[in-house]
Amino acid sequence: MIESIHISGVATYAADPEVLSELSKFNFVYGSNGSGKTTVSRVIANETDHPTCRVTWRRGTKLQAMVYNRDFVAKNFGPATELKGIFTLGEKNADTLAKIVTAKAELDGLTKSIEGFEETLKGADGMGGKRGELAVLEGHFKDKCWSQKKKHDVNFSSAFEGFRNNSENFKTKVLQEQASNSAALVPLVDLEEKAKMVFGNTPTVEPVIGAVSVATLIGHESNAVLKKRVLGKEDVDIAAMIKRLGNSDWVREGRSFYDANEQACPFCQQSTTDAFAKSLNDYFDEAFVADSRAIDQLASDYAADAARLQQQIASIIATPSKFVDAEALRDEKELLDSRLTINAQRLASKKREPSQVVELEALGNVLSAIVDLVDAANLLVAAHNKTVANLAQERRELSSMVWKYVIGAELKSDLADYSSKKDGLKKAIAAIENRIELSTKERREKSVAISELEKEATSIQPTIDGINGLLASFGFRGFTLGKAANGTCYTLKRQNGADAQETLSEGERTFVTFLYFYHLLKGSDSESGMTADRIVVFDDPVSSLDSDILFIVGSLIKGLFDEVRAGTSHIKQIFVLTHNVYFHKEVTFNPRRSNNEAMKSEETFWVVRKANLASKVERHTSNPIATSYELLWSEVRRSDRSNLAIQNTLRRILENYFKILGRIDSDEICAMFEGRERLICKSLFSWVNDGSHFAHDDLYVAIDDSMVENYLRVFREMFEKSEHHAHYKMMMGDAYVELLAPA
Repeated sequence: MIESIHISGVATYAADPEVLSELSKFNFVYGSNGSGKTTVSRVIANETDHPTCRVTWRRGTKLQAMVYNRDFVAKNFGPATELKGIFTLGEKNADTLAKIVTAKAELDGLTKSIEGFEETLKGADGMGGKRGELAVLEGHFKDKCWSQKKKHDVNFSSAFEGFRNNSENFKTKVLQEQASNSAALVPLVDLEEKAKMVFGNTPTVEPVIGAVSVATLIGHESNAVLKKRVLGKEDVDIAAMIKRLGNSDWVREGRSFYDANEQACPFCQQSTTDAFAKSLNDYFDEAFVADSRAIDQLASDYAADAARLQQQIASIIATPSKFVDAEALRDEKELLDSRLTINAQRLASKKREPSQVVELEALGNVLSAIVDLVDAANLLVAAHNKTVANLAQERRELSSMVWKYVIGAELKSDLADYSSKKDGLKKAIAAIENRIELSTKERREKSVAISELEKEATSIQPTIDGINGLLASFGFRGFTLGKAANGTCYTLKRQNGADAQETLSEGERTFVTFLYFYHLLKGSDSESGMTADRIVVFDDPVSSLDSDILFIVGSLIKGLFDEVRAGTSHIKQIFVLTHNVYFHKEVTFNPRRSNNEAMKSEETFWVVRKANLASKVERHTSNPIATSYELLWSEVRRSDRSNLAIQNTLRRILENYFKILGRIDSDEICAMFEGRERLICKSLFSWVNDGSHFAHDDLYVAIDDSMVENYLRVFREMFEKSEHHAHYKMMMGDAYVELLAPA
């Protein structure tokens, strides 16, 4: 059975689809000529010819569609067209018929099994089942992956390049990386730090920081002169006195004053002998002088080396590299400066008193810390410059590490769960698809076997007898159906043997066409296929038929309804489309409907209307066509009424109510109006008298909203002025609007 029909972008249907959904066994579609009914039948007949439309079959099982419409008539009853024979199963070979019944039951069982597998695979609505579970799993995992993209996109947008604008592509990339990524799993904080350089603005080469040379300065700390007591010569006669004083430094300092005082004692001003002067000179011999100079040189060298190192460190701090811990370096320099100051003081003291033992403050630990800071910065500079030199490779490597983090840290458990469930679902789907394939193959073989059996028990003669019997019983005695010379086609013959096909009236042709299609429903136009399940469409089967034949056609169609209900027919679903109110009422009449909910559920009602040149399909919970008169009023009540058809609708209401039912003189009503309103009133009644296609030379009819409103207003006033306002109010129902009295 067909579950739904989507129609769009074809004939008078707009791009937005019109949908006939939740269709049942019997589906009735009413619509005026040109409203779009035949398009519905054509879409059912051949969906592939209408790519913008879609027919959805229950459980995916497509049945044979047999459609009676103008296309069927043109194809089978055109000029010089022979009627194909309709093959039906005879009753002479009971054994063959029994085999066909058994095989058909087996075929139906296979179809039911396939439908069950399809439902397990796709769900009842085509969106569930195992494939639906897989789709949900894929969607859920896709969302998980996309959440990682959004979480890390700010820092790692370059790594995600090419996959940032499509969640499905991002998920696919995650699965690809899971299968092939061999990068190391690096902590997120390290990835983010490296991304600032590699994924940021294109970096430049950073200069290497000059090495800090500290060995010379540290070497001064072990100079032997620091621990040496620098004293005069001991074998000089004055040496005993100096030793007794214990302060050779004081004597050495006094010599400068002694020499300046012309060898007179600077303290007592007494003249000294040449021997005393010689003794002083001998005491402070060349060794003493050499040691004193060594102390002076040490102090000078230490000061120069210290100043040079301080300047170097100060320069690094003043123009810091982004890789140097400037704060730590500044702290170490302050500690170094304080120790250098202390050492400078100690060297100055050694110069003053060479005989003292001096120990300098050790600089090894602070200088080692400074060297470590500089070396660490240079390592970072080297790594940075290497990255700059190999930026493309670095970006590839970092991207790989970012994806590794996503799959190895963020999505690890999700990937494991997804892979496990997906494998299970894919195996289940593969197993079901295999069962469907095997059952489909078996069904195909069973269909071939049935076709062969049908060929043994088919004939076109029963159709000839059936159609001729119906023609005779309904008074069509001027022609009969006969077998053509080839034995597989029909001819229409007059009683004198002449070909009747070219001389049939339109009503005769319509009725014969319908009878041919009616019998085709019970057989096939080939030697096989008469037991195939099918759906049937009747599109306006009563055009040009008299009312009595219309009743007969309706009765035959209703007989098919009974067969479908009883399950004795290969027909599974019927559509009836018509513009004829009386035929619609006849074919939909069911006295048991009102008290039988099951019967209500087996049928649907639809109306096709054309508003603003576009066809619209409307569903109704009950039969929307009561009488043609009520239908006309329903058009007036609509807010989206057709401007093109409203004048004819108003004319037909007036014809029914005033002329046929009320026998009211139209001139009396028109006399109640003045001016242009009287002209509109007369035009409406003139249409009643002369037909809907009459045109007045003195009235320009512009079919626009303002003109329609004028016609509707005059139409209402015609009932009010003739004192039939109550009828107007009743027929308008909820659409009736009470007019305000003039002020």
